[in-house]
Amino acid sequence: MPETPVRLATRGSDLALRQAAAVAERLEDRHTEVELVEVETEGDRIRDELIHRLGKTGAFVRALDERVIEGEVDAAVHSMKDVPTDFPEALVVAGVPERAPANDLLLTPGGRSLSALPEDATVGTSSLRRQAQLLDERPDLDVQPLRGNVDTRVEKLLATSVGAEHERRVIADGELDSPSASGTESRPAEEDRDETFDQPVEDWLDSLSVVEQDALARYPVDPAYDAIVLAEAGLDRMGLLHHVPHQRLDPATFVPAPGQGAIAVTAPDTDAERFRAALDHSRTRVETTVERTVLTELGGGCVAPLGVHATLRGEYVHVVARVLDRAGDETIRETADLPARDHADAAREFAAGLADRGGADLVAEARRTAAEHEETEGAR
Repeated sequence: MPETPVRLATRGSDLALRQAAAVAERLEDRHTEVELVEVETEGDRIRDELIHRLGKTGAFVRALDERVIEGEVDAAVHSMKDVPTDFPEALVVAGVPERAPANDLLLTPGGRSLSALPEDATVGTSSLRRQAQLLDERPDLDVQPLRGNVDTRVEKLLATSVGAEHERRVIADGELDSPSASGTESRPAEEDRDETFDQPVEDWLDSLSVVEQDALARYPVDPAYDAIVLAEAGLDRMGLLHHVPHQRLDPATFVPAPGQGAIAVTAPDTDAERFRAALDHSRTRVETTVERTVLTELGGGCVAPLGVHATLRGEYVHVVARVLDRAGDETIRETADLPARDHADAAREFAAGLADRGGADLVAEARRTAAEHEETEGAR
């Protein structure tokens, strides 16, 4: 009698499906048949709100875990940074595969660094943590909301530059009488017509990558982003890393979210061992345990600008944490080398010290701000 396939719940986004497929491949290497089950989550349904405005953590997680608890599927595949700290008692993180790079990237059409962005540049992000760290380094920046899947966000960034070049080429070819088909350009038509290009418009369009062509279809966009910040892991898994100029942000200073770059497979405790044996990467398990322990102790969730990054170095785990206010005006940064053998207990002690030095006050203030915003929105 054939073995019943292992059913894995996953979101239906391209990135989520790629992550789930990678988990399925690992299980299939262990001669386990796998079936992926797509589940729509609250975060998928509410597309026009930022994650920290959804009113609770786990917007992309709850619906999948409910399927596991109800026995409809055997396990669920998540981006670990989305998994809330108030975890259902019926489940455990049964598998943690080796994670991708944890750091963030600054993406710009020209590959500029953060310091090289023009004054008052518009930077897109959906993360309070990224917003606060951007403003801490560059208070002049205009940080604007950015929602959508990874490819959508990249297209929104590229739309302005690709669209503007398309208009210039069309005008230079004499196909437009005005300087802008969209009404967003104000340069004289004669100036554009004086430009020369090495290929016809149609040939230039054919030379664009798929992501650039999709970006052109979005033109014009409002706001027009000068840069956006995304996780390197997501871009890499989507195959977009080499299609967009970028600068890596140092995780020692621009500290990633706890668990960023890692995948978490949740399952009932009674069934956890088979997933752990097939999927677990010991280094990643230690590092993400430290990061999530600090997050749990501080209670940051997704409403507080909090970054934690751990790196296993032999007998020690080097950890750096930053807690900020939303405007980036106040920041607390701490580092430590924790004993790997007792990394969970040591992480709790590290978090307690961070809380005593002002971290708890910043998290509490962020929670008050979030609650006030919810109350205001609910009264409308």
